[in-house]
Amino acid sequence: MENHGPETYGELNADVYDEWHPIDPTDAVRFLAGLIDEGPAGPVLELAVGTGRVTLPLAALGVDLHGIDASEAMVARMRAKPGGDRVPVTIGDMADVAPDSADRFALVFVVFSTFFFLMTQDEQVRCFENVAARLLPGGRFVLECPMPDLARYRDQRVETHQVGLEHVRLTAVRHDPVEQRLEGQHVLITEKGIRLAPAFLRYAWPSELDLMARLAGLTRVGRWGGWRQEPFRAEGTYVTVYEKPAAPTP
Repeated sequence: MENHGPETYGELNADVYDEWHPIDPTDAVRFLAGLIDEGPAGPVLELAVGTGRVTLPLAALGVDLHGIDASEAMVARMRAKPGGDRVPVTIGDMADVAPDSADRFALVFVVFSTFFFLMTQDEQVRCFENVAARLLPGGRFVLECPMPDLARYRDQRVETHQVGLEHVRLTAVRHDPVEQRLEGQHVLITEKGIRLAPAFLRYAWPSELDLMARLAGLTRVGRWGGWRQEPFRAEGTYVTVYEKPAAPTP
């Protein structure tokens, strides 16, 4: 991982990110909006705001939404979309949460597998601690994470995503089970050459996330198998909500 930093993924993937990883944000936006309605009044923060695929439709509902992202290229993609210029974004490491803001937040969220882009357990713990410090009493921290699927790996794996007359797109991944790391490359091969888009992450188990939350003073209030609150079955992608305890009544 020589020369790898918090901004690396976004800087090298921004121009193909939406195309290679399409999503429908409807369910996520509906779920998050419901939490905002029932929680304390205050601004909302997305960690690793990226190209704004969840941020922009949520902000369009009138939510006071802020973001942080390490990649200027990803944020530029968001800025080019309708409404993207109206969301304040800090360029920085999401583990720092909101280093340039004095706000305390009613809700902090991070979607897809992005939390696992924090490459060490220490960075992940620090993120939880900083989120807890910036939440209002009764505020929530929402994470969408993939369940680690180690049956897909021994030491390494190559997977084919697209095959066409003039191109092939592959993923090559190396697994380090001790450090809980996946070091991968999306590889696009065409007659014009080879395009590499790296993706390195450090996965964590649900119980490990719960411990990080407890150490930060947060309480788990829900875990589901998706944004529609399906039962959690320890497979696929799941959603967890942690809460900062409300201030005691005098």
